[in-house]
Amino acid sequence: MIEPMGERVIAACDGASKGNPGPAGWAWVIGDGTGTTPTEWEAGPLGTATNNVAELTALERLLTFVAPDVPLEIRMDSQYAMKAVTTWLPGWKRKGWKTAAGKPVANQELVVRIDELLDGRSVEFRYVPAHQVDGDPLNDFADRAASQAAVVQEAAGSEHGSPEPPKSAAAKKTAKSAGPPRKRAASSSASSSSSSSSRTLKAKFPGRCRCGRSYAAGETIAKNADGWGHPECRTEA
Repeated sequence: MIEPMGERVIAACDGASKGNPGPAGWAWVIGDGTGTTPTEWEAGPLGTATNNVAELTALERLLTFVAPDVPLEIRMDSQYAMKAVTTWLPGWKRKGWKTAAGKPVANQELVVRIDELLDGRSVEFRYVPAHQVDGDPLNDFADRAASQAAVVQEAAGSEHGSPEPPKSAAAKKTAKSAGPPRKRAASSSASSSSSSSSRTLKAKFPGRCRCGRSYAAGETIAKNADGWGHPECRTEA
């Protein structure tokens, strides 16, 4: 466990599911003082689970590992997990762990545990986009470690003496074929924008998202793994 050092610890956590639900894994990583170089990490398997369960589990394991009086900056690429414990959680608690629609909160056991671990501690959550060229190094490391744990279904980490998790085949191909940095960044941005816009539309009728909150006719929605809902609740298979 990370003990009090009087300085903020910079960390990242991530989860992965190959099928959503499918073989899943979680991972967290702690960086050096600059927040760029991993110094300690852990990853583990979850059997069959969803992306959301994997993301929340990664956060729960990180908070369990770090002593409660250590200030934390946590970098995450999951808007669902971040909003669940920072934006939606207070309302869920007021409603007796029910959504605005009166339904039980999804993954309630994990959310309750994280709420307990956050009580009284100093934590700053920072959203970082996933799978970006020259993206956040700690998030990238956690993403690769969680993905590897999902595939091989084995624990790994610095305490196990495990090697750094391998880069994905897509990342290797991107690095190999990358052109001049400025031109590559512009191409990546345009591709991302095009992909994102093609998966969102204006709702013709009101409905309810997987998170339990409703959306109105005319509101921008996105295709999730199990239906339509808020773009920020969209998870990656």
